[in-house]
Amino acid sequence: MDFKIGDIVTRNSYNNDTLFKIVKIENDTCYLQGLNIRLCADSLKNDLKLQDEDIDRDEEFLGKIKPNKLDRNDYFYLPGKILHIDADEEYLNRCLKYYENSNIWAAGILEKEENMPNRIIDLLNEYNPDIIVITGHDAYYKKRKDERNINCYKNSKYFKQAVLEARKFEKSHEKLVIIAGGCQSDYEELIKAGANFASSPKRVNIHALDPAIVATKMSLSDIAYDIDIKDILENTKYGSEGIGGIITKGTMHIGYPR
Repeated sequence: MDFKIGDIVTRNSYNNDTLFKIVKIENDTCYLQGLNIRLCADSLKNDLKLQDEDIDRDEEFLGKIKPNKLDRNDYFYLPGKILHIDADEEYLNRCLKYYENSNIWAAGILEKEENMPNRIIDLLNEYNPDIIVITGHDAYYKKRKDERNINCYKNSKYFKQAVLEARKFEKSHEKLVIIAGGCQSDYEELIKAGANFASSPKRVNIHALDPAIVATKMSLSDIAYDIDIKDILENTKYGSEGIGGIITKGTMHIGYPR
């Protein structure tokens, strides 16, 4: 079958379980990007199945996310500010739209994973956020059979170094909330480096919006109280298998009267 860039496809060899968009074609090989999952892959054309362009982009999943209920009658609210650094422009724009729909101030920066550690301090100085998201694409190379070796991951070492640099800027986990990682990232190393939340405890793929969902929940959580970490993670696509973290306080200030 003839495929073109932009087609929505699935892979027969993986039981057509994940939606991809074709981003590049070379001879008989198509290079793919997950439509909803932060995953890059390649596939021969004869393994692909064309899908409807208007196929569901996970509206059902987004509809299940619990909204934050705020008492607008008497109080006013100052949600935490978010700086979101992403290596994927399409996913970044989707996350920024999600923040906008949640009435949260957020700045988005498009940057390759390998450049993130060198830029992080300058960006933190420029934007002075309460929450920073450091994400993009990643992968665990299962054939290397060593989950404890960060070099067995595509981009985890860059995410880890970016987290370490961010912690030089602000050591307190409550003054700067860090959310780091992509699909199948080295969760333990990112948490040890200083992330509040990281992917992926079970080395699974994560949804394109999962980092933004966690960031939004933290932005809209009261600074005076510890977060309900299980409730936050249950709102992500794959729960605690995809993202884990530490209990900390929220970042939203609440004032009175409105």
